[in-house]
Amino acid sequence: MVKTILGFIAGIALVMVIAISFAGSLMMKEHESPFGVEETAARVQANIQSLEDRGWKLSALRDPARAVAASGSNVLPVLLVEACSTKYSGPLLKDDETRILSILMPCTITVYKKDDGKTYIGTMNAGLMGRMFGAKVASIMGEVAKDQAKFVEMDPKKPAPLLIKTGPGGGGGGAGGDAAGC
Repeated sequence: MVKTILGFIAGIALVMVIAISFAGSLMMKEHESPFGVEETAARVQANIQSLEDRGWKLSALRDPARAVAASGSNVLPVLLVEACSTKYSGPLLKDDETRILSILMPCTITVYKKDDGKTYIGTMNAGLMGRMFGAKVASIMGEVAKDQAKFVEMDPKKPAPLLIKTGPGGGGGGAGGDAAGC
């Protein structure tokens, strides 16, 4: 009996260690881009704008590498493209039980360069994240995940769009003042 209980506890501990080890790689998705950081960010922005019928608007473009450089350090380029869809955020913000998820708004897509010289796009695994919060959120975040897959499509046949330098608080380049924050 004692061996069974110890085996059960050891099994649970092993599952927890494995889950913790893989949690980060499951919660975030990384996609390689064939373009540089700025062009990739511009293409992500254009892809977001192409989904305006699904409520998506650009909120901001942030450059955290610039802030690091201003403090005297140097890092490889990083741009954060922020967007929000009121179609998805509205139902979550109206409900007391899901309003805390506003911490995940706006949707942020990161575009960055690694030491290998390649550019990558990072997104949150919205589908998996949504499943952690019940059926309503899972349904909404499942739709966000479908849209995110379109955000990161890089079609080399399409001409490079211009990077839209929106600032925090919305506005500029088609984001509109009503897009502020989400």
